[in-house]
Amino acid sequence: MRRLGFAAIALFAAAALSASSASAADPVRVRAGYIPVLGSGQLFVVDQQGWAKQNNIALTTTQFDSGPNMIQALASGTLEAYVGGVGPLLVARGKGIKVKVVAALATEELVLVAGGSFAKAVAAGKTPKQVIEEAAAAGKKIKISTQPAGSVPQTVLLYWLVKVAGIDLSKVEIVPMGIDATQQALLAGAVDAGTIREPAVTIVQKRDPNARVVVSGAGMFPAQPGSVLALTEDFMAKQPAAALALVNDFIRATQLLQSDPKAAAPSLGAALGRGIVDEETLVSAIKSPNQKFGADPQVIVASTDEMQRFQKEQGVLDKVIPIEELFDRSLFVKASAQQKK
Repeated sequence: MRRLGFAAIALFAAAALSASSASAADPVRVRAGYIPVLGSGQLFVVDQQGWAKQNNIALTTTQFDSGPNMIQALASGTLEAYVGGVGPLLVARGKGIKVKVVAALATEELVLVAGGSFAKAVAAGKTPKQVIEEAAAAGKKIKISTQPAGSVPQTVLLYWLVKVAGIDLSKVEIVPMGIDATQQALLAGAVDAGTIREPAVTIVQKRDPNARVVVSGAGMFPAQPGSVLALTEDFMAKQPAAALALVNDFIRATQLLQSDPKAAAPSLGAALGRGIVDEETLVSAIKSPNQKFGADPQVIVASTDEMQRFQKEQGVLDKVIPIEELFDRSLFVKASAQQKK
C-alpha cells in the first residue's frame, strides 16, 4: 500500500508539472482594436512580420470606424489593446475605464483636404478662412466631413475652426461620417473638404489631382496628438512580460516605417489597401510629409492635455483629468533600454 501510494503521488506530481509547463507555454491572448489609418501601421507590421507570435503572443485584430466605437468594446472587456486616436481615451479615462497610453504611434496626422472650388480658391491665393467666410456671406455653407463627436478628427477640426482660424461654427456645415465615407464623399464632390489621414490623403490626391491639403496637421492643431497604443491596466498587471514585449515590437515597427517604407508597405496592404491600393501608393503615403511616426508617448503629453481641455470646453468631456493618469511611459523606457543593449 505504501509503495502504491508513493507511486501514485509521483505520478500526480509529474502530471501536475507537465500541466504547469504546458500552461506556461500557452500564448498570451491580445485582442487589439484599430482604426484603419496609416497611424495604426505599427500594428500591421507587428502582426504580419510575426513578431507577436515570436514573443508567444496570440494577436487578433478588429477594425473600428471610429475611436468612440472602439472604446465601447474596450469598456466591455473584449479588447486588451487600443490602436487609434488619443481623444476617445480621454473620454474613457474620465468615465473610469482603466486604460493607459503606453506608446505614441504618429503625430500631426489629420489634415484638411479640399476639392472642387474650395481647392481652386486656395490654389489661387485665398486662405481657407477667406473661402469659408466668403461662401457663408453668399449664402452657401462650406461642407466639411469628419468623424463622429468625441473622435480625434472631429476634435481637431473644431480646434482649428474655433481656436486657430477663429471661424464661427455657424458658417460651416460639419458632416459626421465614417473614414471610408469621408474619402468617397471628397472624391464624389459631396462635401467641399474633409479631415483625413494617410493613406486617404495620398489616395484622394492620386485620384483627384485638383484635391489639395489646405491646412496641414501642425496648422490644424500644433503638436497634434495622433494615433497611440493603449493597454488596459488589467492586462498590464496580469501580463507584464507580454505588455513589455508588445511595446518593444511597436517601437521596432515604428523604426521600420521610418527607415524602410518599402519593406513595411506589404504588411500594411492587407489592412489598409484591402487588395485595391497598390504598394507604390502605400509607400508614398508612408513617406508623406503628412505622416510623422514616433514612439515616445512623452512627446504628446502636453498636446493631449490641451486637447482634453478643449474637449471640456466643447462639452465632450464632463471633467478634465490629471493628464499623467492617462500615460504610462515605463514600458517605453524599458523597451528602449533593451533595444540599446
